[in-house]
Amino acid sequence: MIHADLSDGLDNCREQLWTRQLTEDTFEVACLPFFTYGICYRDVVTIDSNHLVTRVVRKSGHRTLRVALAVGHADRDQVHELLHGKAVDAGLPHEWLQGTYLAVDLPPGSDEAFLVEVLEPLAQTGTLHWEIDA
Repeated sequence: MIHADLSDGLDNCREQLWTRQLTEDTFEVACLPFFTYGICYRDVVTIDSNHLVTRVVRKSGHRTLRVALAVGHADRDQVHELLHGKAVDAGLPHEWLQGTYLAVDLPPGSDEAFLVEVLEPLAQTGTLHWEIDA
């Protein structure tokens, strides 16, 4: 496991990334980053002596669709179930964090339009925020 620095100058703000070690300081990302921009599933990264990512060596072509739910508890559960079902139906790998944050892997060549059709109206009402990172 390695870490990505999220602090922008503040100490100890990091995201753990599950990886597969390729060489002593080169790793392939084996998870879906929730908060780390510019790093996606199967990207190859290098680390420093503190196990912090220093750079992306090779992009995998995968993208990450991120969703943050911003609704009350009852609505959050309904939206969670809706989004979970869409990801499962599409066969897209996905991970949830605390039932509020969703990361969906978009493999090379995948079309996210069916998800955007669901996400955009919910974003317009303030129910959630979403983005796609490459």
